[in-house]
Amino acid sequence: MGDKGYQGIHKFHAKSRIPKKKPRGGALNREDKKSNQELAKVRVLGEHINRKLKIFKILSDRYRNRRKRFALRFNLIAGLYNYELRLSKTESV
Repeated sequence: MGDKGYQGIHKFHAKSRIPKKKPRGGALNREDKKSNQELAKVRVLGEHINRKLKIFKILSDRYRNRRKRFALRFNLIAGLYNYELRLSKTESV
């Protein structure tokens, strides 16, 4: 899944999904608008996760430590975020 900037990705990945672009001087029909909204609903979850990882600076800055430990630290931060998600779900129930 990608945004409108990934035009032409179908050449490399047949199962990729990108939103439809509005034609020049025209408008999208209802089906295209609905499919774009459905795709956006799915993509926003991944975008929020990327945002959280950038807050920890592991994805936004250059990683200057040992390369061997990058996966460990990345997984630890992802685990913390998953734990935070689980806590917020149990508090709302």
